[in-house]
Amino acid sequence: MRPLRIGVIGSGEAAPAEAGLAHAVGAALARAGAIVVCGGMGGVMRAAADGASSEGGTVVGILPGSDAGAAAPGVTIPIPTGLGEARNVIVVRASEAVVAIAGEWGTLSEAAFSRKFGVPVIGLATSLPEGVVDETAGDAADAAARALELAEAKRERRQRREVNG
Repeated sequence: MRPLRIGVIGSGEAAPAEAGLAHAVGAALARAGAIVVCGGMGGVMRAAADGASSEGGTVVGILPGSDAGAAAPGVTIPIPTGLGEARNVIVVRASEAVVAIAGEWGTLSEAAFSRKFGVPVIGLATSLPEGVVDETAGDAADAAARALELAEAKRERRQRREVNG
């Protein structure tokens, strides 16, 4: 069985409290054996990558530019796309659930794509509009746990559909 893939989306520039939350989410996901998917750059993305890598986790960074060397240090697998913000679609498609931390327009676009594609969104310290987030978590551990649960349930539903035709 392949590991669950959980996206962590959020601000490219994060306040210390937001970065702390992202680091804790990344670490919790890595401890659970999930692959962390993010935009691979700064702010929330960097903090989540650092948290996951500090626990020996794998982090896939879907980069907006063409230079793999621009990835945050905690990114294990940088994927340069050259797509700019259009890479947000790939971040979501590569994830089975996402945790949104803080965020601005780019995060809103990722959350909107998540809703469109049926990828569960867990909000943590975010001001995303009502209806964009499936659930709001009280802390990093809760956000990671719920993302894992929802991703697992989504995977099981997909597998049942494949078996039942």
